[in-house]
Amino acid sequence: MKFMRLNRSLLLMTAAVLTFSACKRSHDDPGTEYAPNMYDPVGYEPYKQIDGFKNPYNKYGTNLWEPVRGTVSRPNYHTKFSDSTGRSTEDLMVYNIHPDSITISERVLKNPIPLNDQVLTDGKEYYARYCQHCHGETGKGDGLVAKQYKGVPVYSGLPPMNDGHIFHVITHGKGRMWPHGSQMTPEERWKIVHYVQKLQNEG
Repeated sequence: MKFMRLNRSLLLMTAAVLTFSACKRSHDDPGTEYAPNMYDPVGYEPYKQIDGFKNPYNKYGTNLWEPVRGTVSRPNYHTKFSDSTGRSTEDLMVYNIHPDSITISERVLKNPIPLNDQVLTDGKEYYARYCQHCHGETGKGDGLVAKQYKGVPVYSGLPPMNDGHIFHVITHGKGRMWPHGSQMTPEERWKIVHYVQKLQNEG
């Protein structure tokens, strides 16, 4: 009987010690982790970095590795055009300038597609498909949608717009104009650039 009482007392004392030692003033301390693998995965997850842990297999100490060179997919159109002399030119037309950096686009981007009648014909077709409903057939801002939308500019009333400016605005939008980069290829956008400049010069 005494032995059972002693065991019960020891059990109660042990439980009390564990209870009081586990409780701390700070609620930020989770206490001792008896099974840390339940919280932190054994495998190295590339997008999770445990504080204080350095991956021994990466020279930077991180779980996230840099991709192998040449394995990241990028827009690569490999478009070819003939310039005024008949020579074939190639331009990748990779466009990754930040949406807020329109001034960079104005300084850096040049239309890689040589201007000719076919390009203007294509540009007119794409313009009618994507732009005319707001900007109007002749760029006067009088399209059917513009009558309800309000505030669509008249091309002839704007200062001359260079290649990069128009391409950037088509791609990322500006003001109330929504971005159209996901709706048409860079080649289509560049052809529209030529046609918009034609409308502006004629206005």
